[in-house]
Amino acid sequence: MKVLNIILYIIVIAVFAYMVGSWAYYKIQARRLKGAIDQDEFEENMRKAQIIDLREKNNFDSKHILGARNLPYTQLKYNEGELRPDLPVYLYEERPSVSIRAALKLKKWGFEDVKWLDERFSEWKGKTKKTTKL
Repeated sequence: MKVLNIILYIIVIAVFAYMVGSWAYYKIQARRLKGAIDQDEFEENMRKAQIIDLREKNNFDSKHILGARNLPYTQLKYNEGELRPDLPVYLYEERPSVSIRAALKLKKWGFEDVKWLDERFSEWKGKTKKTTKL
């Protein structure tokens, strides 16, 4: 019984260490990329950029930033060809860590100007649109 408790304790510590390490890794990568922008800067410059909503389609359909395209993070590698590398790319999601992961991929694929909304989409105060179903 004591061995089982020790194993469980080690597993809990390992999971916690993984979570903290993952969080720290993406925070460091975000600083290195220098792509986090606030709502004001996002809204001010978004007309010159490709705005990408990384959420799944049902979330996009319920509400999204006006002018955004839906390229879910889970499908990003299949839709990379839909983006122009010569134009800025602005990303957003409900969790900024997903945007950071997407930015890392895009940078790896040769995209130079990649930014992401530093806040959750649910905090967005700018213009939005709802996709209506026929």
